[in-house]
Amino acid sequence: MAFEPGDVVFLKSGGSPMTVTAVGEDGVDCLWLGEEGELFRESIPSVALMIGSGPADEEEDDEDEPGDDETDQEKADEDEVKSAKSRRKAG
Repeated sequence: MAFEPGDVVFLKSGGSPMTVTAVGEDGVDCLWLGEEGELFRESIPSVALMIGSGPADEEEDDEDEPGDDETDQEKADEDEVKSAKSRRKAG
């Protein structure tokens, strides 16, 4: 698998998302943030890594989930009912 600087990768065994900073013959240089905000940099063998998705990709995936249209429609229906009740109380 070919990695390029800027790719978001994960260890195949799991863990934090890491950003590829350089690719060499012996490994892939990665940066990542620890739980307390500390910055780590390590060269990791490419066979231990897989390409993942970044935060932007995850947000786009959430928008395409089935059922979102129904949820939006339900919200619109609720707003319409609230609006009708408000008009009745005012009138």
